[in-house]
Amino acid sequence: MDKKLGIVALIISIIALGISVFAIAKRPAQLPESSEEETYDIQYVMYLGTNDKDTNEPYGTPEEAKATVDKVLTKYFEGFTIQEANGGWLNDDGSVAHEYTLVILLSDTTPEKVHSAADKLIQEFNQSSVLIQANRTKTEFYSGN
Repeated sequence: MDKKLGIVALIISIIALGISVFAIAKRPAQLPESSEEETYDIQYVMYLGTNDKDTNEPYGTPEEAKATVDKVLTKYFEGFTIQEANGGWLNDDGSVAHEYTLVILLSDTTPEKVHSAADKLIQEFNQSSVLIQANRTKTEFYSGN
């Protein structure tokens, strides 16, 4: 009987440990403490695939795609950053697809401007959608001492 109780106690301990690990892993990330002088804003990140949604053909060369994105973004924002990436996903048939992707970082703007630019990029690149993330961040233009 004592052996059975020991096994039950061990199983309960393992379950409790698992629940604790799960709870720690799922808690929201803590932002650093801020002073009254620090301000936070939203950084928007857009992921733009460049393969045509109907033909799956690339928009053009990476340089052409970046030039088009630059031209569109300049109409909506005073500043932006464009980074290159390679996106990948599994198709319904299990095959892997890849495409040249542009990652666009935007600060000091509004969701409306981001959506307007995304609408134009969706049209220009014949996309089904553009992935947009909105991340709380502290932005600082540091000029030195």
